[in-house]
Amino acid sequence: MHSMQTKTNGRRDDQIVTTTCSYDCGGRCLLKVHIRDEKIAHISTENRKGLNIQACPRGLAQKSVVSHPDRLMQPLKRIGARGNGDFKPISWNEALETIAEKIRHTIVQFGTESLYFVTNTGSMAALHNTPTVTQRFFGLLGKCTTTWGDPSCEGALQSALATFGTAATGSTRDNLLSSKSIILWGWNPLETRFGPDTIPYLARAKKAGIRIVCVDPRQNPTCHALADEWIPVKPGTDTALLIAMAYVMIEEDLLDGRYIERYTHGFEKFHDYVTGATDGVPKSPDWAHPICGTPVESIVNLARDYAENKPASLIAGWAPGRTAFGEQFHRAVSTLSAITGNMGIEGGYTAGGPDTVDMGFIDATLPVPDTRHHELHFTGLYDALLGQTAQAKHPECKLLYIVGCNLLNQNLNLNKGKQALMQVDFVVTHELFLTPTARYADIVLPVKHFFEGEDIGQPFIGGPYCINMSKILDAPPGVKSDLEIFSEIAQRMGIDNYNDVSDEEWPRTFLDSESAFPNLETLRSAGTHEFEMERAHVAFREQIENPDKYPFPTPSGKVEIFSQRFAEMNIPAIPTYLPSWEGPKDPLVQKFPIQLVSPHSKVRANSQFDNIEPLKKRGNDNLWMNAADAHQRNIQDGDAVQVFNQRGRMRTTASVTRRIMPGVASIDQGQWYAPDDRGIDSGGCANVLTTDKMSPAGAFPCNTCLVQIEKCSAM
Repeated sequence: MHSMQTKTNGRRDDQIVTTTCSYDCGGRCLLKVHIRDEKIAHISTENRKGLNIQACPRGLAQKSVVSHPDRLMQPLKRIGARGNGDFKPISWNEALETIAEKIRHTIVQFGTESLYFVTNTGSMAALHNTPTVTQRFFGLLGKCTTTWGDPSCEGALQSALATFGTAATGSTRDNLLSSKSIILWGWNPLETRFGPDTIPYLARAKKAGIRIVCVDPRQNPTCHALADEWIPVKPGTDTALLIAMAYVMIEEDLLDGRYIERYTHGFEKFHDYVTGATDGVPKSPDWAHPICGTPVESIVNLARDYAENKPASLIAGWAPGRTAFGEQFHRAVSTLSAITGNMGIEGGYTAGGPDTVDMGFIDATLPVPDTRHHELHFTGLYDALLGQTAQAKHPECKLLYIVGCNLLNQNLNLNKGKQALMQVDFVVTHELFLTPTARYADIVLPVKHFFEGEDIGQPFIGGPYCINMSKILDAPPGVKSDLEIFSEIAQRMGIDNYNDVSDEEWPRTFLDSESAFPNLETLRSAGTHEFEMERAHVAFREQIENPDKYPFPTPSGKVEIFSQRFAEMNIPAIPTYLPSWEGPKDPLVQKFPIQLVSPHSKVRANSQFDNIEPLKKRGNDNLWMNAADAHQRNIQDGDAVQVFNQRGRMRTTASVTRRIMPGVASIDQGQWYAPDDRGIDSGGCANVLTTDKMSPAGAFPCNTCLVQIEKCSAM
């Protein structure tokens, strides 16, 4: 073990080992695992060397995860009907030989493109990185079929590429202390983290008297705890509110004209759209109010506050971009940060991008072959499996391999998903537990917990530190890491170069590739390493301070308010409000009048930990609904309700509150799909109700979902 201390605890000595979580949880925090008699006694946390990296309850509950009685301990083979959860244990040799033979047969009979692989963010460590270990294996097989599109932030990603030419639009959190005003738009870091230092810096900003405003359909927990004002907005209409803010800035001459001239491209076209010169419709606060439900006065004041009280940080969460035209939200918010001169400066913020921070430090994972797979958007996966797309467009799937992805829970429109998985000849998944997706597999392979290997923890979004991930426990004899599994299948298939370096040497290779990093022995001894920074990292500081030497990586070399990239994709080239399907103006509201949003939970990393009882008890998995909507339906706080639309039904419990707009309901995503024999979900999984239809640029419309709610008998 490494990074170890010994601490006397009564009559016993605890060995304290440093590590961090590797989940897609929004943080990369410090865990101190106390070992007694070769078992985990408990887990604690602390700040280290001035870093605000204290762990949240999810990290502190990992003892309950790694030692859970339902954890899978040997390979399983389906023996009953798919989806029933009937399996028998088999040996690793049988499991891996069967998989290797199925892959060989599929390639010979149908070609490599009939192999579909789906991966997501099961582990985000350097070596045991779920996406890269999977992509490396299938890349060495040849041209297979896989998915594209990030369910969390594809709208933000595509917007950033179109507007700035890069996804690295974030700044380190210490930059917030230089702001005079902070706007949190659709962002709830108290629960979603976005770096363990985010809330400490926001709390310091509030204590320093920096005004914090929250824009959201809900008065979310961060807003409730930290904001000076909550400004409500209907889901999917944020773009209208932002464009109305631009109208106020134009009319009141609040823009930074020098900044616009020097650093932006295409503002004139945006100006003409906003003022109505293009279509005869001025996009004023009076125009926006009936669309987004935000009071006219609030729109005007928010515009003035952001444009005048500089430097200001407008931080756009990803949730408003997970809508029917989500890329337009991100484009609009990025444009506002540019035309007010609030980007590329200390205390400002480049709003609208994926929030990743590129400080020139390591982003080390296994190398992935440059294989051009056949790709389909994640939201089109079920149609492809069902054969509902043109055969020439997508190859027929003969084998589906799922790694680090609870597909039949986290993808949209689950009732269609269930039908789709029934059509596939052979399904393999790697899992810790028998998840809703694993129940539909033919072979389930049990994987290691990150406590059971050595690795390096890198910050979730990007931050000035890394953490050694020490091995805490020996893995149970019946489980293997994703890397070990693919290594053994590769050997059986004669692929010699999949993994020719030991688990011990890979981390050393990663660290040695960057001069800013310590060597492996130094990192293991210290436990954490903080990079020296003379000042806050601010995205595009160089482009603003020296534009001739450092142009933006766009065709114009400037911030592209007019995007030729989007124009060529047949997407509005300037930020534009587009009324969405299943939005407040859709005729479907006559039948399904409530807009449902599904934010992240403070006790889960996506769907991970929904079966961990100590965490489940700490969450609030009820349906938030406004008191007026509840009164209309004779629903009281704590009543059992059914939520339904044309795609499905689920049962849950109502939480009646005034902390959400009328006409909007909210239930945390990630609860495990548990349909009864009539197909009604009792698990509270929002994706029973969502639609598998992508936005024009690829955003996932999780928060574009009309439903009806009715009181029902007790669950």
